[in-house]
Amino acid sequence: MEYLEFELPIKELEEQLEKCQIIGEESDVDVTETCKQIEKKLKATKKEIYKNLTPWQRVQMSRHPNRPYTLDYVKALCGDSFLELHGDRNVKDDKAMIGGLGKIGDQSFMIVGQQKGYNTKTRQYRNFGMANPEGYRKALRLMKSAEKFGIPVITLIDTPGAYPGLEAEERGQGEAIARNILEMTRLQVPIITIIIGEGASGGALGIGVGDKVLMLENTWYSVISPESCSSILWRSWEYKEQAADALKLTATDMKKLKLVDEIIKEPLGGAHSDREKTFLAVRDAILKTHEELKNLSPKDLVSSRMEKYLEMGVFKG
Repeated sequence: MEYLEFELPIKELEEQLEKCQIIGEESDVDVTETCKQIEKKLKATKKEIYKNLTPWQRVQMSRHPNRPYTLDYVKALCGDSFLELHGDRNVKDDKAMIGGLGKIGDQSFMIVGQQKGYNTKTRQYRNFGMANPEGYRKALRLMKSAEKFGIPVITLIDTPGAYPGLEAEERGQGEAIARNILEMTRLQVPIITIIIGEGASGGALGIGVGDKVLMLENTWYSVISPESCSSILWRSWEYKEQAADALKLTATDMKKLKLVDEIIKEPLGGAHSDREKTFLAVRDAILKTHEELKNLSPKDLVSSRMEKYLEMGVFKG
């Protein structure tokens, strides 16, 4: 288990508890009472830390190396029913963007999402979750297939941004994202979007237009990452915490600004601290949201989606 800087008091207490239990097992000393006291203190410390996270700490939580990624959710929600589909029928198969058909309960979904790696080798293979234009074109191809067969779409967002390399720009990165936004606004099947980690910039928006947009509690969604914002405004990464505050990028801020529809609660300690509980919460949220959307006609679906996005940023005096 890896700990973030602000989690170090928890780490210390967990180590103390472990030592206490070992002493109890290896000797005749009764340490039950001491263990109970440490457990009580550990519980209180966890509550204190996780209930008062700053925006920057939430950004750190969203990047936690143990946090579940798109394929973890797919495996947990769909099991063996998931069939991954590859390629954009144009350039190549983008490993940073995965997609395919899967069943959650009795309902089939087309699932599309960014995938990060969990060690150096897989991070390079997945291009750190940063999709090229062909990734967005693959996503659109799959969404169009879903529309053809009347299958609802789920998109899982977890990216530090679209890949900014020269070759990506040459192949039309901006156009690919803009095309996806346009096509998703008028897709005639329900779209459920969930931010499961980082939701940065156009890279997130390229698969982020949904009838309902949900955010896990310790994730962020913003036009720019705090580090990039800090380096533009202050010419240094040192002010990333101030930038995170100013950007209003947390799930609570997003809900308040009516940019997302719902926050999915995470277990105390973040999504990675109890994966099963997180998967269950996401599954329930998907099925509940699908229940709300499934009886809408394609015409109503598209018009209410358009309405939802047209109302963003509008102030009524």
